[in-house]
Amino acid sequence: MSRQHGRHGSDPGLIGRRAVLLAGAAVAIAPPASASLPVPPGDTLAFRLVRHGSEIGRHTLDFAQRGNTLTVRIAVTARVTLLSIPIVHYSHTVVEVWQDGVLASLTGETDKNGQHEWVKASRGSEGLVVTGSKTARYIAPEPAGSTSYWNKRLLDGPMVSLEDGVLLRPKVVEERVEPIPLASGGTIPAERYNLSGAFRVDLWYDRTDTWASLGLPAADGSYVHYERL
Repeated sequence: MSRQHGRHGSDPGLIGRRAVLLAGAAVAIAPPASASLPVPPGDTLAFRLVRHGSEIGRHTLDFAQRGNTLTVRIAVTARVTLLSIPIVHYSHTVVEVWQDGVLASLTGETDKNGQHEWVKASRGSEGLVVTGSKTARYIAPEPAGSTSYWNKRLLDGPMVSLEDGVLLRPKVVEERVEPIPLASGGTIPAERYNLSGAFRVDLWYDRTDTWASLGLPAADGSYVHYERL
């Protein structure tokens, strides 16, 4: 009787083994934590910077995922001339590393008309430790983010300046959905946010929460805006 039960009934040992196998399969197919971050299609974002209707530079972000680690490489260049003479030069490079959906480290170098600024941060047992050209060492409060802007969720917390490491706590106001221009000449609807305080920036995110545009006042009173490529 016991052999017949083994052939046609439920074998507790078999069920246990199946459960273990199914649990292992679930772990194997579960997406990495970095997959929950708003990585754009094609793993890249690119914008042209426009001032008075003319392009003055580019801003690019390249995303590389490996397991639970996401690396974001950022490059910005801008140049403004007057009568063919350069009056503004800006160069900015950053590498952000995200681990399990949390900012783990960053390095940034910025050249503003020959003035060098920098920031370095790494996560340890204390938290995210930050140093920069305009700040002493500090532990960033959680949830620590940065001014890279591609991750809309970081608008909810303090931000580490990617230029000089200063901790920023801007006031964020959600405004309206409006059409914004693309570099191709078309438009897309995007939600606008205004950041103010130590600095002023307007940000737009499309319906997929992908970064869509940025606008900010320049030192001469003009307004620079981004058009996504």
